[in-house]
Amino acid sequence: MAVLVSIDNGGTLTDACVIYGSKVFHAKTLTTPHDLTKCFVEVLREASRKIYGEPKLGMLLDEADYIRYSTTRGTNDIVQRIGPRLGLIVANGSDVKDLIRNNDEKELFAAIVGDRSSSIDLGLDAQAFQASISKTITQLLSQGANRIVVSFYGKTLVADEERMKRLTLLQYPRHLLGAVPILYSNQLSDDHDFARRTWSSLLNSFLHPAMERFLYNAENVLREHRAKNPLLIFGNDGTSSRVAKSIALKTWGSGPRGGMEGAKAIALHYDRNMVVAMDIGGTSTDIGVVENATVSERRWGQLESTEISFPLSDIESIGVGGSSIFRIDRGEIVIGPESVGSAPGPACFGRGGRQATITDAYLLLGVFDADSYFGGNLKLDPERAKVAIEENVAQPLNVSLEEALRQMERAYEARIASAIKPKLKDAAGATLLAFGGAGPITACGVAQQLGITEIIVPGLAAVFSAFGIGFSDIAHVYEGALSDISNSGLENRLDGLLTRARRDMFAEGFDLSECLIESTVNYTSDNVDVAYRLNGKVELAAGIKTGRHPRLEVRATKRIPHFSMKALENDRKSAATSTRKRGALELFRLEDMKAGEQGVGPAIIEEEYFTCQVLQGWQFAINDNLDIVLQRRGAQVDGKNTVRSKKK
Repeated sequence: MAVLVSIDNGGTLTDACVIYGSKVFHAKTLTTPHDLTKCFVEVLREASRKIYGEPKLGMLLDEADYIRYSTTRGTNDIVQRIGPRLGLIVANGSDVKDLIRNNDEKELFAAIVGDRSSSIDLGLDAQAFQASISKTITQLLSQGANRIVVSFYGKTLVADEERMKRLTLLQYPRHLLGAVPILYSNQLSDDHDFARRTWSSLLNSFLHPAMERFLYNAENVLREHRAKNPLLIFGNDGTSSRVAKSIALKTWGSGPRGGMEGAKAIALHYDRNMVVAMDIGGTSTDIGVVENATVSERRWGQLESTEISFPLSDIESIGVGGSSIFRIDRGEIVIGPESVGSAPGPACFGRGGRQATITDAYLLLGVFDADSYFGGNLKLDPERAKVAIEENVAQPLNVSLEEALRQMERAYEARIASAIKPKLKDAAGATLLAFGGAGPITACGVAQQLGITEIIVPGLAAVFSAFGIGFSDIAHVYEGALSDISNSGLENRLDGLLTRARRDMFAEGFDLSECLIESTVNYTSDNVDVAYRLNGKVELAAGIKTGRHPRLEVRATKRIPHFSMKALENDRKSAATSTRKRGALELFRLEDMKAGEQGVGPAIIEEEYFTCQVLQGWQFAINDNLDIVLQRRGAQVDGKNTVRSKKK
C-alpha cells in the first residue's frame, strides 16, 4: 500500500493531502510565519488524526513512502524584501546600471544590494589580482554585506570566476568562522545574458539562508521520527528533489506550480484541451493555463518584473483573495493587494480585524455559515462583519448594506475575470478549474463575466495545490551552452550533463539507468524560441547553425507513485437531495453526495474546507471522483459523465 504525503505551505494556510492506499485524506492548519516548522508539524499531525482517529505523527511518518513539500517562504521573503545584505562583484567594463531595466528592478536592487557593489580588474597579474580581491571583499563586508555574488561576462567568464574562486579560498578558507559565503554565477547557470544570470544569482543568494535553515529543520523533524525516506522539495519546474539537491530560487512560486500540475492531471484525465486554472486563497489569486496537456511556461522565467535564467510557469498572481482588504477610493471599490492575512484576519474572525473583506461579505450574503466555516473550527461573527462593511464600504459609497454587499461581490468577480481574460483564447471552448479555499465560491460569477460555460471544482479543491504536488517525480534538469556547433560538440556537452545527472541521481538513491532521460536543444531563430528534441539521437537540427544561443537541456526523471483518478464510468443519474437550506439556497454536503447526483442553482455545495456557490442558471453534476462539474443551463452533457460546453 502506497502512502504519499504532499504539503503546500501558503501565506495564510498550510495544506496536506495524503494518499493512503485507495483513500484520500486532507488537512489544513494556520500558517505560523514566525516558525514554519511548527505548521509543518501541525498539519502532518492533523492529517494523522484524520487517518488513524487520533494524532499519530510518528506512525504516519513511518508509513509514508514519499513526502513532497512546497513553501511560499521564498515568495514572501522577496515580496517583503526579508533576507541577507548582498554584495556584488563584477568585472571592470561591466556596469551594474545595466541590470536595472525598469523601476521594479531599481527598487529590488536597492533593497537587496544597495551600494554594496564593486568591480575588479581581471587583467591584473596574480599578486595584484589577489590583493585586489582582498581589498574588494573587505570593502563590501565593511559596508554590511554578509553574502557575496561574483558575476563576470564574456567567453572566459567560467575561467575567470574559477580563478577568483581559487584565490578567494586561499584568503577566506571555508573552515574559518568568519568565512563569507560567495556564489559564483557560473555555478548556478552559464546563461549568456549577463543581466539574467546576475539577477538569478542575486535572488538565489537572497533566498538561500532562510530556505536552508527552515528546510533542514523540517527534514530534521522527519529524521527524529525515523521517516524512511528523505523530505522532497517541490520546485517551480514541476520536479521534486532532496533538500541537499534543491536550489533556493526554484522554491519561488512552487505552490502555484503544484496547482498547475494538478490542472494538467485533470486536463489529461478528462480530455480537456484548454483548462484555465484559478486558485484563490486568502491573500492572492493565481491564474495559469494548461493547453493540450502542457503547462504554459516562459522560457526565461519572470520573477516579479525580473527575467531570470530558468523557465517558470506563466502564472499571473494578483493580490486578490478571501482576506484582501476592500476600500473606497474616489467613489470606486478597490480590492487589495493589502491583506489582513490569517492574523488578525477578516473582521468576522473576531481576532481584532476591522477592515472589510469578501469573506465578511459572503457571510452576510448567507453563503457562509457562521458555525460550519473551516470545518467548524472557526466561528464567525456576523456583527463584526456588518460593522466593518458599513464603515469601510457602505458609508463611503453612501449606499445600504445590502447594496454594498452586491457591489463588493460584483467588483471581486470583475477584478479576477479581468486578470484571466488576457490568457483566454476561446472562452466557449475553455474549462475553468476553480480551486483553493476561496476559488469555488466565486467560480460561477467569474465564468459568467468571461463567457465560460463549463467549470470543474475538484473534490479536493481546498488542498488542490498540495494534491497537484503529488503528481511530481524526482527529477533534475541541466542546461549548458553549445559553444561547439557540431555533432561531436553536442556529444561532449551531453556526456558532461549526463555525468552530473548520474552523480545527483546517485545522491537521490537511484542509478541513472532507472531514470527517463530527455534531451532537447533550444535555440532562437528569427526571434522565435525553438526546442529540438534529440529523441535518443546525438544529432543537431538542420537549422541550428543559423540560430542564436544554442543550449542543450537534459532532464533526468525517476518516476515515483502518483494518485490515480477513477475512470468516468458511472452513467447513473439521480437528483441530488439537499438536507437543509441556508436562507433561500438549497444546501448540499459534498461528503454525503454520490457519483451521478445532479442539481440546479441557486444552491450551495459545502465541503469541510470550501464552499461552492452554484448561481441561478447553472447546473451541477458529481462525477466518479466526486469532482463537481458545473455548466450553464442548456449546455450538453457528453458520454463521459462530465459536463462540456457545446463548442469544443
